[in-house]
Amino acid sequence: MTRRHLALGAAAALAARPAAAQDSFPTRPITLVVAWAPGGSSDLVGRMVAEGMAKQLGQPVVVENRPGAAGTIGQASVARARPDGYTILMSGRGTFAMAGHLMPNRGYDDARDFAAIGLLCETPIYLCVNPRLGVRDVAGLVALAKARPGALNYASSGAGSSAHIATELFLSMAGIEVQNVTYRGGAPAVQALITGDVQMAFVDAVTALPLMRAGQVVGIAVGSTERFPQTPEVPTIAETLPGYEISSQFALLAPANTPAPVIRRLWGAMDAAMKDPAMLERLRAAAYIPRVGTPEAFPAYLAAETQRWGEVIRARRITLE
Repeated sequence: MTRRHLALGAAAALAARPAAAQDSFPTRPITLVVAWAPGGSSDLVGRMVAEGMAKQLGQPVVVENRPGAAGTIGQASVARARPDGYTILMSGRGTFAMAGHLMPNRGYDDARDFAAIGLLCETPIYLCVNPRLGVRDVAGLVALAKARPGALNYASSGAGSSAHIATELFLSMAGIEVQNVTYRGGAPAVQALITGDVQMAFVDAVTALPLMRAGQVVGIAVGSTERFPQTPEVPTIAETLPGYEISSQFALLAPANTPAPVIRRLWGAMDAAMKDPAMLERLRAAAYIPRVGTPEAFPAYLAAETQRWGEVIRARRITLE
């Protein structure tokens, strides 16, 4: 065999290594970065998804919590990770579609620096009021706010939070003004609603449903496009304000340039996990709805969401101040 043949053989072997590695992926544990603190509803669903994907992949999927700065700290860490599929991200709508308009210097670009595995799931957000306010529907709340301009307050978990932006969109579409009172997190914001320090707030389903059942708050409407199966008696906001929509949506992302076969393998594991009957029951109990999307569909979804929420943020002059 000539030197030329040896060189060609070596080159072919080297070229085959990445393809072989992709075909056998994964061969070691995968890290799923969850950009929120342990113990919350987002962390809960992240751990359920990690467990389900691990069964499909035959390797552990280890959750690593990296909270802070509206999810951008965790997101930035994955943007810088090696694009080999062994570090992936669970991100939320407030981070991948809203944060860029509020934090332009966050150190990454959502469209450029990530490869989508796919849309994962969503959980509804309820428009809740304090029972003593005496309103039971959106029309009643709007009428009261118009009759008492500037007298009502709403709670949010900080300037630029999803609850803040959701409320500002609602106020804009309803043509009313209600004052924002910001709190250091969702828990104190909800507590302020319960005590009556504020009159209204947007609250995620995981938190809202037990409070609604206990009579501590009144869920007058849900932000999703359809009524939530667990509360069929609660109308959507869109039934009164057509076109309104807000829910907490989640997606799995990988660093940009992750090989397509690896992305497809991860998507297949995610899709299979989300179709498992036991997983579906756990998600339902936790107030999550599967919304599995393909890697190919995500860029158009991201572009539309980014444009939509950018318009809301600019129109309402929302800043982090």
